[in-house]
Amino acid sequence: MKKRILSAVLGIAMVATLLVGCGSGSSDDSSKKDTKTEDTAKDDSGEKTAADYKIAVVPKMTNLAWFERMEQGVDDYNEANGTSVEYCGSPEGDGQAAFVEGLISQGYDAICVVPFDVEALDPVLAKAKEAGIVVICHEASTVENMDYDVEAFDTLEYGAHLMEKINELSGGKGRVIQTVGALTSQSHVEEAQGGKDWAEKNAPDLKVDDQPIVSDDNQDTAYSKVKEALTADTKHEIVGIQCAAMSETPGAAQAVEELGLQGKVHIAGTSLMSVCGEYVEDGTVELMSFWDPALAGQAMIELAVATLNGTVGEDTLSLPVEGYENLTLEGKVYTGSAWIDVDKDNCNDEAYDF
Repeated sequence: MKKRILSAVLGIAMVATLLVGCGSGSSDDSSKKDTKTEDTAKDDSGEKTAADYKIAVVPKMTNLAWFERMEQGVDDYNEANGTSVEYCGSPEGDGQAAFVEGLISQGYDAICVVPFDVEALDPVLAKAKEAGIVVICHEASTVENMDYDVEAFDTLEYGAHLMEKINELSGGKGRVIQTVGALTSQSHVEEAQGGKDWAEKNAPDLKVDDQPIVSDDNQDTAYSKVKEALTADTKHEIVGIQCAAMSETPGAAQAVEELGLQGKVHIAGTSLMSVCGEYVEDGTVELMSFWDPALAGQAMIELAVATLNGTVGEDTLSLPVEGYENLTLEGKVYTGSAWIDVDKDNCNDEAYDF
């Protein structure tokens, strides 16, 4: 049975509960935190570490496997460094802005956030900045009210990379559809634009639809909308699907399989083996690319610490996180080189088993 991402439908009460949980803990936990801070407050260079600061990591939403992986990264970071970085957020993306606003009065030194809706969140981040909180973003290079954004790679180049694979697989001729979680999800829109730009420049016979399909970051929605598009394509012009959101790639693959279009419609998109592995193994998804959200979470923490310590602002920066050792700075955006390609030939590598 095909794997599905199950959406948790939780109300305001759950969000309120999470807010309390993000900013508080038991007395025993506080004791442990103080002990760890005393032992690990300085690194070998004498700089303060995350143990010296109160830091929160807030995902787009907590109910996706992608961000569960990010949570694991934060947990691993805390275990390795003796820190108590908080991982907390709203179960649904629409609640993120209100959730972050609730953190402002809780004494955080830094808030690391992956924005769901940049326009809704930016005014809230302005309040955080006014309160003296360092703001670090991921997947949101155009946020105004932040200190820095850290990206695993250049998003436009990543989108071009996916489209280049579709071009190779399709012979460079036909129609390509794209999917994004939301039109307000900046990284998704940039990925789609990067793919479209690449095709226009390098593959004139590859025609990319002007408007991407919007999935609401939901696998079932992606499946239904992609199947609808493929069914309506009576001339069989569609040769490729580029997917930006993790949940869209398996949804598109399910539609392609059900319609018997494997090998005719080529899928290249973002996902994880835990969500999309069976489709990669059987070749329906011919390229699955991703960056490890666990490492992205850790990179945000390290960048927050560096910002608090006043050791950022140079053209380059090295963070002690794989793929983020040689960051380059443009404006407020630090960019690494951390994307990973998986196909049926290497999908059983244990390194990608998450």
